[in-house]
Amino acid sequence: MKEQLITSLQSPDFFSAAFMIPNVGAPFMVGLAVGYFAKKMLKLALFIAGGAIVLSFLSESYGIFTVSDATLQGAANVATEAAQQSGSFLVNRLSRITGKGVSSVAGFYFGLKMG
Repeated sequence: MKEQLITSLQSPDFFSAAFMIPNVGAPFMVGLAVGYFAKKMLKLALFIAGGAIVLSFLSESYGIFTVSDATLQGAANVATEAAQQSGSFLVNRLSRITGKGVSSVAGFYFGLKMG
């Protein structure tokens, strides 16, 4: 009985596979996937938005309609705020996966770098 109590009070092996995979590895991979996906979707959104802006500039040069610089800057500000809010939402959500959330957030930033 005493031996069982003593072994249960000892600190766990933090570098064992039984500890690392569920507490560090899996949350890191989830964060990596989310970060990679977020970066790719941001690039796609910027590609589409850039195409729309170029088309609007072309239509303005042909006299179809006019583009206001203030409206264009306002749309860019709204898009920037939306991107910041979604990024902070993802980081906050990923930080709740494990107790400290460090590995999932680190995976998210690594995924952003990879994407």
